[in-house]
Amino acid sequence: MNPGEHVERLRAEITRHSEAYHVHDAPTIPDADYDALVRELRSLEAEHPELRTDDSVSERVGAPASAVFSPVVHAEAMLSLDNVFDVNELRAWSERVAKSVGVASEELVYVVEPKIDGLALSVRYEDGRLVRAATRGDGRVGEDVTDNVRQIKNVPVTLKGASGHLEVRGEVFLPKADFLDMNQRQRELGLKEFANPRNAAAGSLRQKDPGVTASRPLSFLAYQLVDLDGSLDFTHYTQSMAQVADWGFLTAPETTTEVGTSAMVERSDWFEVQRHELRYQIDGVVVKVDDLHLRAQLGFTSRAPRWAIARKLPPEERTTRLLTIEVSVGRTGRVTPFAVLEPVVVAGSTVSMATLHNQDQVKAKDVRPGDLVIVRKAGDVIPEVVAAVAEPGRRRKGPWTFPTTCPACASALVRVGDESDTYCVNPACPAQLLQQIVHFASRGALDIEGLGEQRVAQLLSAGLISDVADLFTLGVDDLSNLEGLGQLSATSLVRAIQGAKGMPLSRVLVGLGIRHVGPVAARALALAVPSYQALEAASLDQLSAVAGVGPVIGASVVEYFADEESRERARRLAALGLSLTEDVTSSSLAQTLLGRAVVVTGAVEGFTRESAEETIGLRGGTSPGSVSKRTYCVVVGDAPGASKVTKATDLGVPMIPGTEFENLLTTGTWRTTLN
Repeated sequence: MNPGEHVERLRAEITRHSEAYHVHDAPTIPDADYDALVRELRSLEAEHPELRTDDSVSERVGAPASAVFSPVVHAEAMLSLDNVFDVNELRAWSERVAKSVGVASEELVYVVEPKIDGLALSVRYEDGRLVRAATRGDGRVGEDVTDNVRQIKNVPVTLKGASGHLEVRGEVFLPKADFLDMNQRQRELGLKEFANPRNAAAGSLRQKDPGVTASRPLSFLAYQLVDLDGSLDFTHYTQSMAQVADWGFLTAPETTTEVGTSAMVERSDWFEVQRHELRYQIDGVVVKVDDLHLRAQLGFTSRAPRWAIARKLPPEERTTRLLTIEVSVGRTGRVTPFAVLEPVVVAGSTVSMATLHNQDQVKAKDVRPGDLVIVRKAGDVIPEVVAAVAEPGRRRKGPWTFPTTCPACASALVRVGDESDTYCVNPACPAQLLQQIVHFASRGALDIEGLGEQRVAQLLSAGLISDVADLFTLGVDDLSNLEGLGQLSATSLVRAIQGAKGMPLSRVLVGLGIRHVGPVAARALALAVPSYQALEAASLDQLSAVAGVGPVIGASVVEYFADEESRERARRLAALGLSLTEDVTSSSLAQTLLGRAVVVTGAVEGFTRESAEETIGLRGGTSPGSVSKRTYCVVVGDAPGASKVTKATDLGVPMIPGTEFENLLTTGTWRTTLN
């Protein structure tokens, strides 16, 4: 057999074994044998460079690392799905769909599939070759993760018989069994365990080094084929997914086609009962109209298709024993209570700690050490203590009292004004300093790889740093003698720190942790005042006039720069080589809310409270915490504040549903209001 034939045989064999394991969940050879085949292929390609191709399976490991993830504009927006939360809402949606297309609801054909709790991904192919992969991002612009996606073994690098421009969309996830194995290895190595499969999958995909991604057992499940050229001839969604499966993609084997609302609802109930029996973690059920012609009739809203819906499964609750209540100190000095629990499995993962939010919440829930408590994962992700369970005949301990001194520095703790949070106001508090430096190095700020909480704590303990600016004075000799850091690791860390000097001003502003200044506000400030020196000298009036900033953020920035310690830190950062400037070539968003005050109350899907406020600011508006006669409108999400709704009603301020928020941002107006 000549080398060319040998290479092609190896590629076909590796592809076959990979599909058997990742697609059909039926491995045909041991992992060691699979690895030996890959090593043999690489060796042959090294000996015969003319046989090497970009789409070879050997390219799945060892691809060069990307310094940053480049933005990718999706050819078609990756929209979200509207949600329903119970059977009645699901039936009502079905009736609306049937009425819109003039078909009896019991005659409509639906596809019912699991809603995987993973990371949405779009993989683009041109003439059957994988050319790009991008995360969903904000639905319109995602991140280019092509190098990393090539490491996912069940993502085909070629599609047999495919032509033109296609995208296959789906979810990157970690199978439950693989997630448990990963955490077992972490425990054996004495490393931090991963919190849950979804976060572990997302973190594994978004690694700068594709080799790290390759070492994680990621999978990809496809749920949509996008024909960018309009050349395919499918009439039903199920036909398109059959083609996707024929190309070698994993599709959900639990997916069924159901005729009529009753059968569709029954199948969605099945997923709720069987959710823990599935190989992947799910957080809901997706229902789609199968007929593509009917889909075209139904169309889209500004954010979601009308022909599909997600039935969110209820957050799971479990009972366990509350062992003790402790507090943690964050970078701003906020002291947060949390519950230490007897480990319990909630929504498929083991929980041993849960948030108690603040002092008032502990008092309101009246939970005490020793109590049997209800633990819930809000949205199947964040563990929280809901309430204590009454145990007749059992004597409870006395009410827990919030500490009066900081557990890290013994300074007095205070509550500021009417806020429910408690703070350590000692600027020299070691716990705050630790979290400030960790935040400075985090992905959303200067993104210094290898500088996590344990490493920062080690540097502080060794006396090598006492401020974020000290990071840039570290040399290899300073680090190489630390436990766990040899010459090679120390060199890598110093290189990562020095590489962060080129980060734009907006990322530095985020890293400095200025109160109220998140990524959106930081970008708005840096675009308007593109140098640190000019920003430091700007007046409150100048900053307040910046679209997306306003008086609250402006005052916080002025206060920060008035502090001599902050000014000295900036001088040191500049002297140590940070650019502290911003590229102002980017265009800003349309100022659809210029000069308007928009109040948001309750949970709005796709936004945290902070991101909603920042997005309003970036559109030129402000987002005050209270309703007044000057309020343009109130956006009412899930579980809104009663006082704000009442005040808006009394003042005649328009109230719009949370589903209208994105339309408000885009157009400055709305289509429906609440009574």
